[in-house]
Amino acid sequence: MPGFNELDFRNTNSLWCGVLAETLHRCGVQQAVVSPGSRSTPLVFALARHSRIETHPVLDERSAAFFALGIAKSSMRPVALVCTSGTAAANFFPAIIEAQESGAPLVVITADRPPEMRECSSGQTIDQQKLYGSHVNWYHELAVPEPAIERLRYLRQTIAFAVARSTQPERGPVHLNAPFRDPLPPVEDKEIADRERIETEFFHDNWQHFDTGAQCSDNTVFAPIRDLSREKRGLIIAGPGGVQNASEIAASTGWPVLADALSHERHFETSAGVIRVSAYDAILRNEAAAASLAPAFVLCAGGWPTSKILRAWIEKTQPAVLMVAPTFHNRDALHCRTTWVRGNHIAPFREPPKSASDDYRDAWARAEKSARATLDDALDAIADTDLFEPRATSLLAKHLPKQTSIFIANSMPVRDAEYFWPANDRCHFIHHNRGANGIDGTLSTALGVAHGAGNPAVLLTGDLSLLHDTNGFLLANAARTRGSLTIVLVNNNGGGIFEHLPVAQFDPPFEEYFATPQNIDFAKLCATYGVAHTRIESWTQFTELISTLPERGVRVLEIPTDRKRDTARRKALLAQAAAAV
Repeated sequence: MPGFNELDFRNTNSLWCGVLAETLHRCGVQQAVVSPGSRSTPLVFALARHSRIETHPVLDERSAAFFALGIAKSSMRPVALVCTSGTAAANFFPAIIEAQESGAPLVVITADRPPEMRECSSGQTIDQQKLYGSHVNWYHELAVPEPAIERLRYLRQTIAFAVARSTQPERGPVHLNAPFRDPLPPVEDKEIADRERIETEFFHDNWQHFDTGAQCSDNTVFAPIRDLSREKRGLIIAGPGGVQNASEIAASTGWPVLADALSHERHFETSAGVIRVSAYDAILRNEAAAASLAPAFVLCAGGWPTSKILRAWIEKTQPAVLMVAPTFHNRDALHCRTTWVRGNHIAPFREPPKSASDDYRDAWARAEKSARATLDDALDAIADTDLFEPRATSLLAKHLPKQTSIFIANSMPVRDAEYFWPANDRCHFIHHNRGANGIDGTLSTALGVAHGAGNPAVLLTGDLSLLHDTNGFLLANAARTRGSLTIVLVNNNGGGIFEHLPVAQFDPPFEEYFATPQNIDFAKLCATYGVAHTRIESWTQFTELISTLPERGVRVLEIPTDRKRDTARRKALLAQAAAAV
């Protein structure tokens, strides 16, 4: 393990940042993402030379921040994120918002001019105080570096506290603003008069309690706080928020589980006898079925799913709700009669009785069987060269290798996953940016997920989401990145999600201002970045390419589709499934 014998005493900044990097390491930070710039020079030197911190240089700060976000989501450990002063720090903001909303631990360090260089038209200087507002767990401006033991102890304690606040009491970003005076590179300036004292006293100072190996500490177990044994029409809704054992409660109570495509319950084996419902969006489009299946009580595990149909149904039926989520934030946008507890694991019952009505369970089981069969049969019957968008989702579910990490982009891909990804036990690890639901940073986050997992990963995305983050391709051939990323690009030349909204009826201006087709040749775009590109001509070809994933590198599998045609077919298929219930 590196120690103070590796600190750089050439000047105050190099010593200061060496202590900072060592403290990050001792507190469990293993990865750092940095963008080039002058004022952050001491930070970058210290991180780059630390033998136990893997440091990634990324040109574009927005891409860098989402790459760090992806690593944090995949590894579940805090990741350091560093930039220079000025607008560079502003480019971190979208990823910081997503990290705060989705609970990902980032330690954001923005270099800054010292106080005497602010508000006097000094170059590359803006007001960076509390730049990210309420979107961080904690903010602090570090002192201007001094080569004194007392100040180094302050620095060590503050960095350790910042790492802890990125994981406790819940995961999220923290922001440290770090001012530096010249000289910024590690040139010799002979200012460190106390070098011998620092090497002896500070070196031997007790570091043991800093060796925390920081982990995300959302393992608190909460038991349900109501008498649930009387709830005959109980229902479990497993959302995307990280609660892992909803099926255990389903097995105890007999309640059906409505499993969101972003939840653990859709992709992992459940307990014997559990009624697992994946076609709930189609089922609830049948008004008679929706009325007859109304629950008296809902256990919402993690948060509400994407489906507007389901959300509207919950708002209309107004059941009592117990919401369990690993956050202190309010996650009930439906404003139900909700009791809330924090945790990511629900304690099992002691000698629990089966409480669900057999009639209620059976009704859900029949509805799921009918709707799921209608959806699956229709997609399986599609001709081999008929590139209907939802077919890509159903084939990924069936043919991706087990335990693959999958990042699902927002807008239409996440909805197709909810509609058409069947419940299974293939143990796919699903990742997403559903905190703020934006399309920015999609590619960079997925690359971070692939690196954090260290294994082959897949991104399911539309064309606009991919184009919004093409600078992420600069990471594609980075020598330091591990794993691989297969990008399944559903190219319908525009924003397919808008075709499902009322605004689609108004054209003009719909096509130009909402669908926003870009008419990009993705083969040429990929060639620019040295990324492999394959245009999909048939589902047989697609299935072969996703059944075995490459160990390294990035490739794009482009599926050209017809946006308006597929919108109409998707609506008709969901209506057909609803009618079958």
